[in-house]
This record gives sequence, C-alpha cells and structure tokens, in this order.
Amino acid sequence: MKTTKVLVCNVGSTSLKFKLYLMPEKNLLAEGKIERVGTEEAIYYYGNPDRNLTIYEEQQLVPDYLNGIQRFLNDLTGEETGAIRHVEEIEVVGFKTVLAKNYYGVHELTDEVMEGMKFYMGIAGSHNGPYMQAIEQFQKLLPSARFIGSFETGFHQTIPMERRIYGLPYEWYETYGIQRMGYHGASHGYIAGRIDEMEPEGYRMVSCHLGGSSSLCAVENGKSVDTSFGMSLQTGILHANRAGDTDTSLVPFLLSAGMSLEEINEGLVKRGGLYGISGVSNDLRDLEQAAKEGNERAELAISVFVTNIVRTIGSFWAEMGGLEYLVFTGGIGENSVMIRERVCERLKHLGVCLDRQKNLSGEKEREISAQDSAVKILVIPTNEEIEVARRVCRYLERRK
Repeated sequence: MKTTKVLVCNVGSTSLKFKLYLMPEKNLLAEGKIERVGTEEAIYYYGNPDRNLTIYEEQQLVPDYLNGIQRFLNDLTGEETGAIRHVEEIEVVGFKTVLAKNYYGVHELTDEVMEGMKFYMGIAGSHNGPYMQAIEQFQKLLPSARFIGSFETGFHQTIPMERRIYGLPYEWYETYGIQRMGYHGASHGYIAGRIDEMEPEGYRMVSCHLGGSSSLCAVENGKSVDTSFGMSLQTGILHANRAGDTDTSLVPFLLSAGMSLEEINEGLVKRGGLYGISGVSNDLRDLEQAAKEGNERAELAISVFVTNIVRTIGSFWAEMGGLEYLVFTGGIGENSVMIRERVCERLKHLGVCLDRQKNLSGEKEREISAQDSAVKILVIPTNEEIEVARRVCRYLERRK
C-alpha cells in the first residue's frame, strides 16, 4: 500500500490516547495522552520521537474531548513540536471501537455503524458513549479524513458457536444479538501475531490481558477460540472495580430486598472487583503492599483474582486439549511478578513451570519459563494501537 499517516485514537471514559503512525512502515511519528478529561486537573503528555521532545503537564483544564483533541493536534502541527505541518496530512483516523450491533471487525464509521453502536449503549455505555463523542469531535476537526473503527469483538468471531451461545431463548440471540462477544481484541490479536512469528506451524496459547480491565483468550493457530468475557465488559474474571461473572439471580434478589437498580449497578460496576473485596483500592500495587502489611481482605482479593485466572486457563486447556504458550500482558500481566508466580505455581500439574529469576528480570519482552517447562511462559507488552493501525491498513488495501 502507499505510505499513509494513520492516527489511532484510544478513548476512555475520562481519557484520550493518540498515536500517529507512518504506515505500512509502522514508524511512530508522535503520541499523546490526556487523563482526567472534563476536569481542571487533567494530565497532558505529548511526545515526538524524531525531535526527542516530550511535554508533560499537570493541573491542566481540559473540559471536554473537543478541547483535548484540539490540544493534541495543535502540538502535532506546532512549529517547535510538530511531527506534521498540517492536520490535512492525516488521511485516516482509526478507533479502537468496542461494540456495534451486526458490525464486527473493521468498518468505516458510517451513520449505520454509529447506529449499531448506539443500539448497545445499554451494554457498553461507558465505552460506546465516549467513543461516539470523540468520533463526532474528530469529524469536525478533520473533515477530509476517513474514520474507521476496529471493533474489539472482531478478533473473537472465530469462536465456535457452542462456546458463544448462552442458554437463553434462541430468539434473544436472533433479535438482540445476545451472545458471548469477547473484548480486548486488539491486545489479544497483537499477542497472537507475536506468537505467529515464533511458531508459524501451529500452536495452542492462552493470552492473559491483566489490568484494570482483565480478560483471557484461548488462541489456536492465531485465531480466538474462546474468551473469558461475555456479552458485556462486566463479565469474566475479576476486574479492578467490576465484579466479573456473578449469579444473575442476585439482581432480582437485591431488588426485592429494597435496593434500587442504580445501587445494584454501582455495586457491580464501580464498587466491585478488587476494590469491592479488599475495601482498600482497585490498584493491585496497593493491594500487594496492604497484603504484606497483614490486611486479610487485600490478600483475599488477590487470591480471588489468581483463582479466577487459574480456573479460566484450566478450562481453556481442557477445551483445546493442551497448551504450548502462556502469555502475560497488560499493566498487571507485564509488571506483577507476584501474580505471574502465583498463577504459574497453581498450574504446575499442567506442565507450567516458572523460572523465578527470569520472572524477576526487568526485560520487557522475555520468556520466563523454566528449562523443563512443557509450556513456554512469556511476558509480552501489548501494543493495541499498532494492531489497530495494521487492521485499518488491511481494510484500506481490500477496498482499493
């Protein structure tokens, strides 16, 4: 394909991340990050590798996405900071979009696709809402660019139907599309691509994306065959604040006990997970420190998290009939020596043997399995933005 400048935007409920790539060379031209959008205490970061330039500012006023995007574009084209001269040089903006009815994989963000995103606001409102807002603002600021969404559900469309369908009335699947969707598709897809490079002949792998939001994915020969996530991002293993898999009968029970639906939802989504069990923090680093100091609930939260991971890996191992690779990625997966050690210790009976010295190593991408381990254990930093850029470029190539 011809050389194309692709801006990738990763949108959170109060954050924006940007990376501008020259594709297909995969050269990073500039990057930016804004946290606490909508406040006067926003944190702004901008980096230009070619100029060896970084800007880091705290206590900034960034009232909305429009202001945040404009700030990044101003630095991107600034005389002293810029990586490009004019915003018109950005031909494509790729978004790590989440969920849309009847749209999976990579799609031009037409009115029809945006309606598909709106349909599932009740399932992924905290994700779809911010993305739709950011896309609308980009369309105002970059009227000549193309806007393409790489949906997180796309990577998981290869999961067999018997692992996707719920034991619910089938017409709910037909009418509303209710099924196990799977997310973190850009992350798991990137990890699968890295393993493809190491093992082109075929393999069985579990990718563990562990962070504020966590999920596991079973991968055979580069394709997703199962995932811990369900229809919503509320499901699966324990998250930082979200409860993960929970008995559905608890909702009507708590309603009958006098709680409101808003209170129940807050408990499931904001006051659950690691934070809910520990009562200390939603940050695993805080929990590790509290557990060392003897906090029993912090230790319990960590143990529940590890048990969720081990249980899921075991079920994937049974489904695939074995395992060649176990990969840790995401903020916790890449950085928590303790979580990796505890998980692997519980999987010894499956031939997972960790080398403790390698596990302690500070190298970013590395193998941490012992010499006699039947399973290769790896730490691989994920790169969701480059995965989105690749998918966007493949989409453009197919539609020449």
